[in-house]
Amino acid sequence: MVQDIADIGSLCEHLAIGRVALVGMSQGVRAVMGFALTAPARISCLILDGPPDYGRTPLPADDDVPLSHYRAVVRARGMSAFRREWSAHPLLSLRTGDPRMREILSAMIMRYPGNDLVGPVVTTGVSAGSSVIDSIDVPVLVITGDHDLGSRTQAANDLAEQLTRAERAVIQAAGHLPNLDNSKDYNTVVRTFLERFAVPLR
Repeated sequence: MVQDIADIGSLCEHLAIGRVALVGMSQGVRAVMGFALTAPARISCLILDGPPDYGRTPLPADDDVPLSHYRAVVRARGMSAFRREWSAHPLLSLRTGDPRMREILSAMIMRYPGNDLVGPVVTTGVSAGSSVIDSIDVPVLVITGDHDLGSRTQAANDLAEQLTRAERAVIQAAGHLPNLDNSKDYNTVVRTFLERFAVPLR
């Protein structure tokens, strides 16, 4: 996660982007939040999609994603065994019957290298306490699908309450991956928010 946060900064520098609108999806919310907390002046707005629990420290939490178990699976049986188990996790359960979206999800799983499962466990060093989260003073959109896991829905609600400028959106007919389950509504919600708050590139 530390490297993910650094990569966001490096990409902004490479593209000469002064301020950026960031979308963090699922565990990617941790990287987006981490960057926002370390470089607040560079953020115009945030979209947090299916966030994990930010009510505990240190990060990451090992609740609805059993990382310790998956690390053990990788060590004992390799990445192929992990990918089979991960594919069956409720977070990856699609509501849509669209075969194109299922192909996209399958490709995403196969493309995931698992570096965070085979390497040493590293935390961000960023507290998830409400006083730190309150310091994020930019527009934030918190999204979940209406059929997301209860733990993610609760985490999203809690995060939206803690953030001073947050809006909450629920995508209908969607699970944890609303961008795949209901891409039309998802894209409309995201585009509308960005049109309101993202700083245009110059």
